[in-house]
Amino acid sequence: MIRKVGIIIHPGFQLLDAAGPAAAFELAEGFCVGSYTLDILAPGGGEIESSSGMRLAARPLSTEEPLDTAIISGGEIIRSMAAAQEIVTWLRGTGVRRTASVCTGAYLLAEAGLLDGRRATTHWWSTHDFARRYPAVKLDAERIFVRDGSVWTSAGISAGIDLALALIEDDLGPAMARRVAQQLVVHQRRPGGQSQFSALVELGGRTGRFIELIGWMRTALAQPLTVECLADRAAMSPRHFARAFKAETGTTPAKAVERIRLESARIAVETGPMSLDRIAEESGFGDAGRMRRAFLRSFGQPPQALRRAAAVSRNGGR
Repeated sequence: MIRKVGIIIHPGFQLLDAAGPAAAFELAEGFCVGSYTLDILAPGGGEIESSSGMRLAARPLSTEEPLDTAIISGGEIIRSMAAAQEIVTWLRGTGVRRTASVCTGAYLLAEAGLLDGRRATTHWWSTHDFARRYPAVKLDAERIFVRDGSVWTSAGISAGIDLALALIEDDLGPAMARRVAQQLVVHQRRPGGQSQFSALVELGGRTGRFIELIGWMRTALAQPLTVECLADRAAMSPRHFARAFKAETGTTPAKAVERIRLESARIAVETGPMSLDRIAEESGFGDAGRMRRAFLRSFGQPPQALRRAAAVSRNGGR
């Protein structure tokens, strides 16, 4: 069965939003000939300039050639509102089996009404604006990608590769998705539930307000890092601190603590011989069972599996 995949671009599109998924589907077709055909489409067609200034040649967007899957690229959508509106109109009238977006491409899906009442995600930097503009969308801003029925959305830029691998897995199974990931030199497809806020937390928030606090948290993971403890460290009341922290980082203090603990524990699991019990203790999980449950929620795998995979990678796949 040949599935026709259309990657929809527009003036100011983000290059990797298009190139990442295109590379994944190209490889899948190479491994399983007759699975996919791939097209780059844009309103009016022609050479379309990306946000970086590089251009891609695109065929005109049309309803005459039905697609199996449409992937809407993000980027500087405001650069050409006429093109954006044409994509929105096309989305409302097209009969594709599966619609997806990368990064701020979710704005066009939302504008077309395709996300009303559905769960969705987008780039973390746009979440506040997106939620304000489209209150009917159930924004799950922490996820790398979200599937709700036949509509898929993903977070920013590189998350488009995770989205494409998930779409390939949906079509051709997990073994093919793993094979494509290996060819892309991606360790494996990140699970959709993995948080995209690590970078924002690392920066201490949008303004860097909590960067010193985040740095201190990394040195004190074994301590009980409660909201009260963190608020005291930040010289704020617990209630005000919790509100300010979420506004800055997009996540709650408790989730940030767990994320930092997970990052620390994962590095220790993948790079050293320390026992899982000791890692759990030093990273603040308390015991290996609790750490295992946190790994399954965030990474989709237990610590032992990540340790084995890291060992195989270090040994060149042997």
